[in-house]
Amino acid sequence: MSRIAIPTILAFALLAGCGGSSHQQRAADSGAAVPVKTIEVTSSDWPLVYEASGTVRARTAATVSSKMMGYVRQVHFQTGDRVRQGQLLIELDSRDADAQLQQAESAAAEAREALQEVESAIAAAKANLELAQATHRRMRDLFEKKSVSNQEFDETSARLKAAQAAYEMATAKRRQVAARIEQAAAAVEAARVMRSYARITAPFDGVVTEKRVEPGNLAAPGVPLASIEQQGALRLEVPVEESRLGEIRLGQPAAVRLDAVDRQLDARVSEIVPAVDAASRTAIVKLDLPPLPQLRSGMFGRAAFPAGSRRVTAVPAAAIREQGQLRSVFVVSGGIARARLVTLGGEYQSSREVLSGLSAGEKIVSPLPASLADGARVEVQP
Repeated sequence: MSRIAIPTILAFALLAGCGGSSHQQRAADSGAAVPVKTIEVTSSDWPLVYEASGTVRARTAATVSSKMMGYVRQVHFQTGDRVRQGQLLIELDSRDADAQLQQAESAAAEAREALQEVESAIAAAKANLELAQATHRRMRDLFEKKSVSNQEFDETSARLKAAQAAYEMATAKRRQVAARIEQAAAAVEAARVMRSYARITAPFDGVVTEKRVEPGNLAAPGVPLASIEQQGALRLEVPVEESRLGEIRLGQPAAVRLDAVDRQLDARVSEIVPAVDAASRTAIVKLDLPPLPQLRSGMFGRAAFPAGSRRVTAVPAAAIREQGQLRSVFVVSGGIARARLVTLGGEYQSSREVLSGLSAGEKIVSPLPASLADGARVEVQP
């Protein structure tokens, strides 16, 4: 090696040494320990739940229809109106019913007048009978004394029998008229009931959810005119698989979530329909909901029923970093935090189930600082 080459190599070595020392110093400065807190990954028991989705429905609902055929004269409600029990909703044309009522009342009046005539006839027949009886007694005394002939006594006896027959006929006529009066009264009551059908009222306090009638429509028996639901009495009806019915009992608590209500509701099973639908192999389970002003029938909801427990490895949600579809945690070992990808499962009480990527006993950073990077030195705080 020449004398010129040796100094050159020494110069390069010196420069390299100086540069390396500067880089290490910068690395040391930038690698200051990050204060963190850690937790140990453990296994715990998580409750199992069976979830079923269904629809909110009113506990008490009614379809209003007419009991008679007639044209609608007036409608006194709109969809969404609150109504009280007995409130007039619909008026029908009642002219036919009015005519029938008047006819029945006229027949009842005639029967009462006939009764007065019969009473007068009975009074007259009774007077004739009493006279015939008195005359017969006198004639019998005279006949016993041989003061009257047989012919005269027989005539008196015949008049007594005729008077008795007339009186019995008058009393029988009174019974017939009394029966007519009862029939007429029943006809009047029936006509009044039929006339009352022309005024359709609300069956209970509630809100009108559907209106199907307008003035001029022809109402017929059984044809729906309106729907009313009782407010404050709603329940969630969910179809439950037949294999799960044995796990559900009356009075069992369940957590209900509705898409339209941003909160969890506490509900209880109030009814289990005993019949299983042959097509879906499910039975309807009904859960009473608390009275909330936001609830409406027809809402979509989910009910979660307790179904035992299972052992899982879980970490706090605050220890997880999400980057797109990737989830990772930082495992601490030897004062260094290393990012590790994990596969997550369900969520329960601000914790996430870890399906793979971690083992029980490892220590991870929680809560996770936003500036923590893979390979950073950390200082574990108590």
